[in-house]
Amino acid sequence: MAVTPMMEQYLKIKEKYKDAILFFRLGDFYEMFYEDAEIAAKELEIALTGRDAGTEERAPMAGVPYHAADFYIDKLIKKGYKVAICEQLEDPAKAKGLVKRDVVRIYTPGTIINPESMDEKTNNYLVSVFKGRDNYGICAVDVTTGDLYATELKNCKDIKRVYDEITKYAPSEIIANEDFLKNNKYIKIFKNNNCAVNIYEKQLDYEEKIKLIETQFNKKSEELGIKDKPYMANSLAALFSYLQELQKTALKHINKLLIYEDNSYMGLDSNAIKNLEILESNRNKSKKGSLLGVLDKTVTPMGGRLLKKWLEEPLLSKEHIDARLEAVEELFNDYKNRQDLKQFLNKIYDLERLASKIVYQSINPKDFISIKLSLQNLPYIKEILEKFNSRLLKEICEKFDTLQDIYELIDKSIKDDPSTQLKEGNIIKGGYNEIVDKLRKASTEGKNWIANLEAEEREKTGIKNLRIGYNKVFGYYIEVTKSNIPQVPERYIRKQTLANAERYVTPELKEIEETILGAEEKLIELEYQLFNEIREKVELQIVRIQNTAKYIATIDVLISFAEVAETNRYIKPIVDYSDRIVIKEGRHPVIETISDESFVANDIDIGPENPIMIITGPNMAGKSTYMRQVALIVLMAQIGSFVPASYAKIGIVDKIFTRVGASDDIFAGQSTFMVEMSEVANILKSATSKSLIILDEVGRGTSTYDGMSIAHAVIEYIHEKIKAKTLFATHYHELTKLEGKMKGVRNYNVSVEEREDDIIFLRKIVPGGADKSYGIQVSKLAGLPYSIVERAKEILNSLENDKVIKSELENASQQLAFTQIDIFSTAKDSLIDDIANCDVDNMTPIQALNYLYELKEKAISLRSGVL
Repeated sequence: MAVTPMMEQYLKIKEKYKDAILFFRLGDFYEMFYEDAEIAAKELEIALTGRDAGTEERAPMAGVPYHAADFYIDKLIKKGYKVAICEQLEDPAKAKGLVKRDVVRIYTPGTIINPESMDEKTNNYLVSVFKGRDNYGICAVDVTTGDLYATELKNCKDIKRVYDEITKYAPSEIIANEDFLKNNKYIKIFKNNNCAVNIYEKQLDYEEKIKLIETQFNKKSEELGIKDKPYMANSLAALFSYLQELQKTALKHINKLLIYEDNSYMGLDSNAIKNLEILESNRNKSKKGSLLGVLDKTVTPMGGRLLKKWLEEPLLSKEHIDARLEAVEELFNDYKNRQDLKQFLNKIYDLERLASKIVYQSINPKDFISIKLSLQNLPYIKEILEKFNSRLLKEICEKFDTLQDIYELIDKSIKDDPSTQLKEGNIIKGGYNEIVDKLRKASTEGKNWIANLEAEEREKTGIKNLRIGYNKVFGYYIEVTKSNIPQVPERYIRKQTLANAERYVTPELKEIEETILGAEEKLIELEYQLFNEIREKVELQIVRIQNTAKYIATIDVLISFAEVAETNRYIKPIVDYSDRIVIKEGRHPVIETISDESFVANDIDIGPENPIMIITGPNMAGKSTYMRQVALIVLMAQIGSFVPASYAKIGIVDKIFTRVGASDDIFAGQSTFMVEMSEVANILKSATSKSLIILDEVGRGTSTYDGMSIAHAVIEYIHEKIKAKTLFATHYHELTKLEGKMKGVRNYNVSVEEREDDIIFLRKIVPGGADKSYGIQVSKLAGLPYSIVERAKEILNSLENDKVIKSELENASQQLAFTQIDIFSTAKDSLIDDIANCDVDNMTPIQALNYLYELKEKAISLRSGVL
């Protein structure tokens, strides 16, 4: 049996979008059918019904009101589904036959555009990755703000580096070519972090891809800076092709391409961001308890998003850092103007996402009022900015566009309290359009005519409860209850019979109805048309709105830094290109704000002549806190923030690395020790003499001798090969002997006060190495049962008195001083020399195979013997 025409239309459209749940518009509802309906009923907890499809069995059906669709779409997207929106493309009242329908937009996790469904201070990034051999093109876009960033990694054999580059965007969706998706380990990590990952490769030749990008920005590839970046161009072309397929509209708000190099900002890998708790607390995965939580006093959504960006990308340019610091200093010293600026900023809505709604044609009249209320504050902000003299604030002031023409257009055209629906009228302000005013008057007076006619008919007929009503089916009618029917005059024409009443019309009522309904219908249609014209006029100014929004965001972040500096007693750091970090009375910016105890400040002076600090002391004494606070103070200085100290001179660092804590990598099947060694290996491969390295308890995941040997070798390698500033916390007291044997290695410890069997942590970092770990005392503080603590003391005394064991430990310690355990040196150099000296041109095939086998055996021996 053939299906009905409407179901045939549905099935044809659904065939094109098999991987999406199809929201099929029928009147005031989006309906889903068959499997889509069953999924939606379950996931959205809505009723599953049925509809006659013209077949023997009814088609399963579920629906949601069109005006509440955003809520249900967001719910499905968060559960991992793709949603296609199929709209009516013509007015059903005017359509001849079946209403035309087609998909107008497809929603995925990285392309949702409803601001209410996301954190206003967090970007929602879609990342596109193109891999070719060891080269990668990476670009990230937030379709709700228009922000677009792109980079190219060349000769990158370390997939972890690529992973870190993508991870900093915390993408909700990744599209990539098939080659990239072969790396299952990292793809699993992304998916387990609720990121959708899919293959997307557009079958275009390279010239077509370049043309696609040039068309998007209306610029040549040379102007855009992508001419010699084929991998970036491939990722950008895939991104725009994908967005055009999904969004089905011109992406006018994505009009700027920010290309950055791998060394444009301080390097912060995923471990550093996590271990330093820069964006979220490791304990509860929330902003509270993180550096972001401390620094974020922004009052606009744009400012909140920009602060996150600054934290992820600390600067490497002294000039740009100083420009921010000078602006913060000026705001810090000018309380009144700072508060006045903050007051006006607080009244500004999310201009970036509102601008995007204009482009997507999803903006409603109330959104325009939000824009107007925002823009009316801009002249006052510019007026206050004129009072400042720092470079950055003066530059912002000069370029700050108050958008007065846009404000005036909205102010004179859109009602102050308009309808949120475009097809219900009540949008256009009186005085903007003469025809609107005439139609509105006719509509208003027509309603008065109805009221007057009702009063006249009651008086003429004597029927006191006579009333004139209206519905969409019958129009206007006179309703009379059954008991009053004998009083109905002959001129009344019966229209409808109800259980308790009769409904009538009169020629006069029909004439008034035609006047009213004609005026109302024309008014609604005209207001909708005028609204679209206003939207199109504002859309032409999108770039101006976006630029102003960026300036507002920058001002907001700078004020936030000044506010936090005043509240938390921060000082302006000195930033230079030296290799030295000097901090006096430094404090941990997060812990000091959440701890009930008074925070103990500490100093550091680390530079070329003393680049490595070996820090010893018991657990819980504060070694990790100290190291983290040094890293955070450096980071804060390089984003342009004041810092928690009495004095700070920061030599700009190119990267911060951390190896802290212990955890298994379940998804990769790696043990705690393997994870630790992988992270250390990555640091040693990537660090430079300009880097800051934080290493906490390296080698603790294996036996004492192995762990001590590895720790020794790592320090030695950093000292000899990398020469980076390094804070190395350890329980291996034997390593303190390196101070006298390696120039530049210095010992420090966390001071402890002993009182009989108890200890008190003084939290002070002082020169010299600790002579013991106080492990038993710490276990007592932690609440270990008394009997276990006492037994542990007995065992410790026995071990310390055992001359054989004591002698072995001493010999092992002495042997370390003479053993050159360098994971990456002698054996590895020998293998490299063999390969370099190989005469490949004069080898027979058999000789080549034998030689390859020998190399493999040497490599296996090297790995098993050293790692």
